[in-house]
Amino acid sequence: MSRRGTAKGKTAKYDPIYRNRLVNMLVNRILKHGKKALAYKILYGAVKKIQQNTKTNPLSILRQAIRGVTPDIAVKARRKSGSTRQVPIEIGSTQGKTLAIRWLLGASRKRPGQNMAFKLSSELVDAAKGRGGAIRKKEETIKMAEANRAFAHFR
Repeated sequence: MSRRGTAKGKTAKYDPIYRNRLVNMLVNRILKHGKKALAYKILYGAVKKIQQNTKTNPLSILRQAIRGVTPDIAVKARRKSGSTRQVPIEIGSTQGKTLAIRWLLGASRKRPGQNMAFKLSSELVDAAKGRGGAIRKKEETIKMAEANRAFAHFR
């Protein structure tokens, strides 16, 4: 155990336009090589495309997509008596959101398309409707946890 005490949890900052922490978390995950302005441009372009296509509030679609992709349970590799087992563990809300954002961005990067804003907007709309690559990833994780439920006592 650490003698220094527990680390304080950091709270995410708000983004400048929408004043939303979730948007800022998404921007920080889009970010590559320190180009934050480009990350903001990609996300705001995606939000604008969502607004044009669905004619609804894009932030509600974003929240709905992240809520739909957020897992309750995941598997973690644990070594026990020489073999590695996938042990299902429950996930907190912050870690679940982080996983959901990572899966959404990974699925949108794999999509075929012109630019990242277009791919991200279509992935967010699909996730809000309950389909898409990120939803598939969540279902795979849940199946994996169900299959390895016998190892739950290794937590």
